[in-house]
Amino acid sequence: MNTLFGTDGIRGLANQYPMNAELAFYLGQTIGYYNKNKKNKDILLGKDTRISGDMLEAALSAGLCSTGMDVLNVGIATTPAVGYLTKYYHANMGVVISASHNPYYDNGIKIFQADGLKINKRIEREIEKILFQEKYKKIQNTGSAIGRVIPLNDARKIYLEHVMDTIPQDFKKPGYRIVLDCANGSSSQIIPELLTKLKISFNTINDTPNGININHKCGSTYISNLQEEVFKKKADIGLAFDGDADRVLAVDEKGSIVNGDQIMVIYANTFIKEGKLGNKVIVTTHMSNLGFDETINEIGGSVIRTDIGDKYVLKKMLSTNSLLGGEQSGHIIFLPYSPNGDGIITALQLLYALNKNNEPVSIQAGRMKKYFQKLLNYKISDKKYFTQNEKFHEMNKVIQNYFKKEGRVLIRFSGTEDKIRILLESKEEKKIKECKKVIDDYIANISSFNKNDF
Repeated sequence: MNTLFGTDGIRGLANQYPMNAELAFYLGQTIGYYNKNKKNKDILLGKDTRISGDMLEAALSAGLCSTGMDVLNVGIATTPAVGYLTKYYHANMGVVISASHNPYYDNGIKIFQADGLKINKRIEREIEKILFQEKYKKIQNTGSAIGRVIPLNDARKIYLEHVMDTIPQDFKKPGYRIVLDCANGSSSQIIPELLTKLKISFNTINDTPNGININHKCGSTYISNLQEEVFKKKADIGLAFDGDADRVLAVDEKGSIVNGDQIMVIYANTFIKEGKLGNKVIVTTHMSNLGFDETINEIGGSVIRTDIGDKYVLKKMLSTNSLLGGEQSGHIIFLPYSPNGDGIITALQLLYALNKNNEPVSIQAGRMKKYFQKLLNYKISDKKYFTQNEKFHEMNKVIQNYFKKEGRVLIRFSGTEDKIRILLESKEEKKIKECKKVIDDYIANISSFNKNDF
């Protein structure tokens, strides 16, 4: 059977399959068909700030309404906000149109269950089956059976109140000078509004979205502008969100990046000592630094690793009763407050933990041990051909033995792009450089083969 869903929803170049209006319309009808036997006909819909969002929103809404679903439209919203609001408004499902940290010319669609969690693999397969077998065509609604679009004008206010409720009672207004990088995305209005309500002083950059500047040389995937601004303002901390604000990274007062691993270490170091981290188990993915495990163990906690993707982190957290989990990229889940990675909640919890210790950010982030890491990205045209190539398997054997017990190699194929990603990690930076050269030579060799000769 054909597949539509990748690692995190459906994603692609906007206005080309699968991110064109036609597919969005049929997907809307498919979601309608999936929910056809439920009394409640509400589907909640939000989007980020990229230009293609309007087109896909209109197509999805038309498809949903044609099957009798009512679209609860929240407009511009962060991905975690859509998850929360889906549950709050008792919608059957929630849909967010966003390609997260990707450039503006991409877009994506993520679907939430009624409980605010992202749909699981089983539901993804059911939706694909309905779509590709065109079962949605069985619904031919007319007259009053057609759905309508209902704007939810209070949605942002309700989500903001939810975020305010996650702030601990002993939270003290930090004396830090803060710079925010909103990535010209969906946090551009809400995070400044939130900090203003909390009477926390801040400066903001990249908070004027125009549809094509989302994630463009800004935000958590391009942090150099924030580093410069932190220096310029002599700030104590910078916070960089991505386009849909489900992740955040920080910059310390010296301009160094504070990644998701370090954010979790800062939080764990503060609250394991206070006995506020439950069973002290922290869940992370295979991408996290090996030094993360060593540091958490020294603090008094333990680490469990799982597959890459926040839904896998959540699944493992639920099965191990963990309260904290996340990814190096800044996707962090504070389970007492949200089952989804939420950059805004993470930012507030980070400020809370930092303020408790009353030390510079660089000191607190610097407690985490770090192996040298290098993430290599290679564009490939055909994943199947690549993995079946003998040279690929030869390369894999060579590089897996390269670091022995002093590091590791992790190879994975992107679920959202035509790329192979290779993570190199070692206590010696020189070894990483040597291994990269070996990989470069193999990749060039593999790519030079003609598929017809294979």
